[in-house]
Amino acid sequence: MDDKASVGKISVSSDSVSTLNSEDFVLVSRQGDETPSTNNGSDDEKTGLKIVGNGSEQQLQRELEDVLMDPPMEDQGSDRDLGEVRSGGDGEEPVVLEASASSTINPVSVAGLQKPEMSLPVKPSQGDCEDLSPFTPVTDEDSVVFSKLTYLGCASVNAPRSEVEALRMMSILRGQCQISLDVTLSVPNVSEGTVRLLDPQTNTEIANYPIYKILFCVRGHDGTPESDCFAFTESHYNAELFRIHVFRCEIQEAVSRILYSFATAFRRSAKQTPLSATATPQTPDSDIFTFSVSLEIKEDDGKGYFSAVPKDKDRQCFKLRQGIDKKIVIYVQQTTNKELAIERCFGLLLSRGKDVRSGDMHLLDLESMGKSSDGKSYVITGSWNQKSPHFQFVNEETPKDKVLFMTTAVDLVITEVQEPVRFILETKVRVCSPNERLFWPFSKRSSTENFFLKLKQIKQKDRKNNSDTLYEVVCLESESERERRKTTASPSLRLPQSGSQGSMIPSPPEDDEEEDNDEPLLSGSGDVSKECAEKILETWGELLSKWHLNLSVRPKTLSALVRSGVPEALRGEVWQLLAGCHNNDHLVEKYRILITKESPQDSAITRDINRTFPAHDYFKDTGGDGQDSLYKICKAYSVYDEEIGYCQGQSFLAAVLLLHMPEEQAFSVLVKIMFDYGLRELFKQNFEDLHCKFYQLERLMQEYIPDLYNHFLDISLEAHMYASQWFLTLFTAKFPLYMVFHIIDLLLCEGISVIFNVALGLLKTTKDDLLLTDFEGALKFFRVQLPKRYRSEENAKKLMELACNMKISQKKLKKYEKEYHTMREQQAQQEDPIERFERENRRLQEANMRLEQENDDLAHELVTSKIALRKDLDNAEEKADALNKELLMTKQKLIDAEEEKRRLEEESAQLKEMCRRELDKAESEIKKNSSIIGDYKQICSQLSERLEKQQTANKAEIEKIRVDDCEHCREFFNKEGRVKVASTAKDGSDEDTDEEKETLKNQLREMELELAQTKLQLVEAECKIQDLEHHLGLALNEVQAAKKTWFNRTISSIKTVTGVQGKETC
Repeated sequence: MDDKASVGKISVSSDSVSTLNSEDFVLVSRQGDETPSTNNGSDDEKTGLKIVGNGSEQQLQRELEDVLMDPPMEDQGSDRDLGEVRSGGDGEEPVVLEASASSTINPVSVAGLQKPEMSLPVKPSQGDCEDLSPFTPVTDEDSVVFSKLTYLGCASVNAPRSEVEALRMMSILRGQCQISLDVTLSVPNVSEGTVRLLDPQTNTEIANYPIYKILFCVRGHDGTPESDCFAFTESHYNAELFRIHVFRCEIQEAVSRILYSFATAFRRSAKQTPLSATATPQTPDSDIFTFSVSLEIKEDDGKGYFSAVPKDKDRQCFKLRQGIDKKIVIYVQQTTNKELAIERCFGLLLSRGKDVRSGDMHLLDLESMGKSSDGKSYVITGSWNQKSPHFQFVNEETPKDKVLFMTTAVDLVITEVQEPVRFILETKVRVCSPNERLFWPFSKRSSTENFFLKLKQIKQKDRKNNSDTLYEVVCLESESERERRKTTASPSLRLPQSGSQGSMIPSPPEDDEEEDNDEPLLSGSGDVSKECAEKILETWGELLSKWHLNLSVRPKTLSALVRSGVPEALRGEVWQLLAGCHNNDHLVEKYRILITKESPQDSAITRDINRTFPAHDYFKDTGGDGQDSLYKICKAYSVYDEEIGYCQGQSFLAAVLLLHMPEEQAFSVLVKIMFDYGLRELFKQNFEDLHCKFYQLERLMQEYIPDLYNHFLDISLEAHMYASQWFLTLFTAKFPLYMVFHIIDLLLCEGISVIFNVALGLLKTTKDDLLLTDFEGALKFFRVQLPKRYRSEENAKKLMELACNMKISQKKLKKYEKEYHTMREQQAQQEDPIERFERENRRLQEANMRLEQENDDLAHELVTSKIALRKDLDNAEEKADALNKELLMTKQKLIDAEEEKRRLEEESAQLKEMCRRELDKAESEIKKNSSIIGDYKQICSQLSERLEKQQTANKAEIEKIRVDDCEHCREFFNKEGRVKVASTAKDGSDEDTDEEKETLKNQLREMELELAQTKLQLVEAECKIQDLEHHLGLALNEVQAAKKTWFNRTISSIKTVTGVQGKETC
């Protein structure tokens, strides 16, 4: 059984390692029935292509490789070239014997073929190493050297990353090797190194293979004769030819160590910058640190997301919409020197104009800051208030012929630097009306500036304590400032330098120069200008205005305008309207769900994304916005269309759509093209519809270009050999973008039959050249020279005019389709029944194997599901038992809580009654005490009045008895009214006077005694008053304490018990 070429995942076992450095596409070979399978059913394969009466199956498979890989001309007739002896180039170079072993060799019939001769690379080719001679000594580099190896030879392969094919070629070269060469192998430890073959005697270099050109490395399986062998594949002659080199180890255990060394180099290589990108040169100054700072502006899209605003490629300015919420995202990445740790951002500022002073800038609200997901850059996000007067300039529409300057600054704290560092970005912006249609840009949606930070190391003694600060800032200069400074400093010297730089930029070569070049045109080549005549834009504007009034009906003048080409600035909108995506909200929502799901063809999608439009800026960066959006669209469609899934070539069409619209709309248009325009029918039923298209094209050639049709018959060139990618990719894979966009214009307007118009136009315009070619020359012409002829817009316009003027009726195509199906039926009837039955048997066996595999997978999935369900059921039962126990416990707690509640309610009622009685008693005591206090106060007031009256009377009596004015009494009383002590008795006093004195003294003593008693009664009354007040205070305190303490404590305990019971019940 022949090996079938299929598109799917590459089996990567533990015995093989692979890189993705190649920019060419790979057709992965599926194992034949006789080859032991190592994929274990994990490969995501499709049925091989089959065709009857329109070329052999192997030829069609090789031609379909053009969709993603351009095989070299020497491999087109691989079945005929087996064992061919080829020269190594000029006559001065040693002859190289090379086995042209095709990837489509039948393992069963190998023994019957001529033995392939070995290829011993005596001298490296010029493409690999121009400066080294065959005997150049090995340069010193970090590498591991393995000796006692035997080089068995090399062969060409078409699937450089297929483990099955590598093992088959290893078996062929080991079993049929007649000439072997002892070598020493040097494997580098760094990705920039080179694998070298050395002469073990002289230690001189025989050949070398840079790591970036090595694609795959594999060892022989244990238990097979190839267990002591290993091999690696490499891209040769600018990735147009893939070769496999096979080695045998004298020490079998060394194979694993060699494979490990290759894996180490591959892992380090995967982290490096892609080959297509220019590496940032390391600065020679150890004190200069280079940073790349990018600015991205995002706007609210009205659906809860913020999308990056477009950037005009011509003016290099951001297009903002008036009155829309905006965010600024800053990406800071260090590109050279020792990595500095960014600690935080403490300020994001914005201002209008350029060369702005720090005081004129205004702070934005910081939303987030931190490292990106890949850890390579520091991301700061901020937003600004549209209503702030400082940012009014972004809310005022800018005239169409003017742009504004905007300055953004970000202040960063770097751990090792003493003071904060400010990066300032100056960009151009233009504010548009919120209703204006913004067309998706071709260029990136960010503005990037390189900064050169010069630091000075701080001496140990000058550092503060033991901080991490190591440097202080000497100066910070942007690349733009450096260029301006150089221009200002030496204008006379700068002009020639700029002129010389301009001359170094490769200009597009002339058609005649590159038609002889064997390099094919890279996909995504060619610039498409947005410039368009004002009159044409006005005509399209009027048409779109009328069309929007009734989107269900196309305007009458639409077809004529589309044939002339849609203006580039309007293509995104017009394509969506032509495809019927004006109301595609359901597909947009579907897309957002699909991108979250896993795709079974993820590895194939990832492999192809890196090779789609490598010549275009938007897609050439690995991991960039373009490749990320393209990956999501291809993955979403593979999940959306489960019957077809992802097919190689879809990525080119999706990339064309992404250049004109956001990814949600691009996905919607892709779905419409695949389903409504019938493109997916080409991939169904073993590509049966595609073969019908080939037959229709040949019949049209027979009618329109009979001489070229007859020439193709003479050289045995069939349509599937050159037109496969025309139909499968809609001309998007190889032709310049200007021509591709025009073809998509016509396709969306008039249908998929436009492919026949363009194909006949291509054949008709190149008829004279094709008539002079042979089989291989014609294939090379289609692959290399034909796309290059239409790099100029003038040639592309002429071709499209010719294609539009060719009248191909649908009736004629239907007729040819009917002829094709009739012919297929006749062939099926005329075919030998045994062969037909054998083919049908093989097909049924393949289907049976596939169904058995699906059945095994489903059975395994069923068993796994049953085990999981049984486990879940057991867990659920255990959980139910636990819940039942918990429920019973909760019920018992509820009963206990209800009993406790009833008991507490009774106790509460008793306490309430007790409290009521105590309160009544306290109130009666208070009333009694109040009456006592009132009586006491009344008695005290009476005593006070009586005392006051007595005091007044006593004072009056004392006044009466004063004898100051009596001459007789003055002698006996002093001024205070007291009786004077007689020092000497007066002579001549009589007895009456003595008696009177005695009487007065007695009266005075009585009065003093009465006064003393009155004072004593007053003191006793005051004491009683104090005693009564004390008793009153004690009574009041007791009543208050009885009210607050005992009652509150009782109520609180009742509430506490009631609350706990309620919680336990819940």
